[in-house]
Amino acid sequence: MESVRFSVVIPVFNEEEVLPETYRRLTGVMEELSEPYELIFVNDGSKDRSPEILDDLARKDPRVRVIHFSRNFGHQAAITAGMDYARGEAVIVIDADLQDPPEVIPEMVAKWREGYEVVYGKRAKREGETFFKRFTASFFYRFLRAMTDIDIPLDTGDFRLMDRKVVEVMRLLREKNRFIRGLVAWVGFRQAALEYVRHRRFAGTTKYPLRKMLKLAWDGITAFSNKPLKIAAYLGFALSFLSFVYLLVIVVTKLLGKSTVPGWASLAVINLFFSGIILIILGIMGEYIGRIYDEAKNRPLYIVDRTRGVDGTHEEPPHDSC
Repeated sequence: MESVRFSVVIPVFNEEEVLPETYRRLTGVMEELSEPYELIFVNDGSKDRSPEILDDLARKDPRVRVIHFSRNFGHQAAITAGMDYARGEAVIVIDADLQDPPEVIPEMVAKWREGYEVVYGKRAKREGETFFKRFTASFFYRFLRAMTDIDIPLDTGDFRLMDRKVVEVMRLLREKNRFIRGLVAWVGFRQAALEYVRHRRFAGTTKYPLRKMLKLAWDGITAFSNKPLKIAAYLGFALSFLSFVYLLVIVVTKLLGKSTVPGWASLAVINLFFSGIILIILGIMGEYIGRIYDEAKNRPLYIVDRTRGVDGTHEEPPHDSC
């Protein structure tokens, strides 16, 4: 079996409009490197014609390998599967929508050859996005960095190159609520940023609306930090102190012989406020407990329905059985 120098992992979810162009541009870039490569498309439960298009590409090009999930397991699980199946000495992760230009890959490879084991794309500019999208994305990265206990680079997504030894370490990390860019930062090794201009989407619609961005942020925070629990504890202490101060005010008022004006409205507002705080704290604790429950079930991160172009020599990742 021919050794593979580069593996390109491409998660796919309902991308029928862009896949032929993605394949054309990726093959053009990888051919210029003049070294053996493979393209690993991970179909994350697409409902459009993406599966048929990918199977057709695999029939025509032996360098194309396709992994079909049994259902939609999510973008992070798709990246994980691609890394599990990758055979290359270097593994490149890129989305199918062409917002991250494949033409940047040779620059990543050059950095890798300099000795860097992780080369991550850093977005210097974002084309074709609304002010709201740019603002929320900027806030997302900065809030995430402030809330987590590891140094996650700002303005970076999952577009990156990883050395084989980094990928092997990543394959050992099988936590269920995954945040790949955080895990890559956590494992360490010699890392470098490569700035690029993020393009507008080639076709189709975004698969990462605000709702998914919020979930990804929460996954990142809870996976790498217990700061929400600490904030809840600090808030509890602060409210207890304020309650004690208020109690002293009432006692002093009584001792001075001044009458207090009773009122159900103020009492109801105070009760509702404290009840809301308690429910928020319970919700935060519940999120962490729920994630412990997910880990305890030990279900596989993804289930493969079928593959195309996979030769059967795939080594199963640790702790996964499907």
